[in-house]
Amino acid sequence: MPLPIHAFDFDGTLTYKDSFTAFLAWQCGHAQLALAFARHPYMLTDYLRTRDRGALKSHLLYHLMGPMRRDELQARFSAFAEATGDRLFRPDALHTWAKVGQHAERVIVTASPEMLVGEFGKKLGAERTIGTRLGFDADDRLTPHLDGPNCRSEEKMRRLREVYGEALGLEAAYGDTSGDLEMLKAARSGHYRLFVKKPV
Repeated sequence: MPLPIHAFDFDGTLTYKDSFTAFLAWQCGHAQLALAFARHPYMLTDYLRTRDRGALKSHLLYHLMGPMRRDELQARFSAFAEATGDRLFRPDALHTWAKVGQHAERVIVTASPEMLVGEFGKKLGAERTIGTRLGFDADDRLTPHLDGPNCRSEEKMRRLREVYGEALGLEAAYGDTSGDLEMLKAARSGHYRLFVKKPV
């Protein structure tokens, strides 16, 4: 008999701050982040016009990292996860994560890049990580475009069904923003902003 599925949002739920922004600051520094917006102001103006968070993330990453090869970018994400350890995580979230893991399949469902959060998922022992897919060209180099929609709101549920089938039955879901509401409503037990502690 398959284990019940517990779906966890990542940023703000398992962590106390955004992992993608934290990675960019760790990799490039806050000054380079600010400079990227100054040199490419269309990123902000486009976002204010469209509210497309996925486009903002993909263009920002591309302008900071360039057409980097997939394996090199994956290595950067892995190094960040290794260097960061548990410092991003809420202690009460980790407690629930460990407790749930004794009787359920734990899946992380996030709007952050799947390649990035997947590195943390490995460390946590997640059975699966589902996230926003970065775009790569025919030479396996990063592009300024995503491979599919930003993984939030209904896209989270679409991706979960893609993996587990249309008959998906979520036992529980955990989230902290409006982008998690569809997932919370679909679960037998939805938990909104359940975790509040910050690492000491």
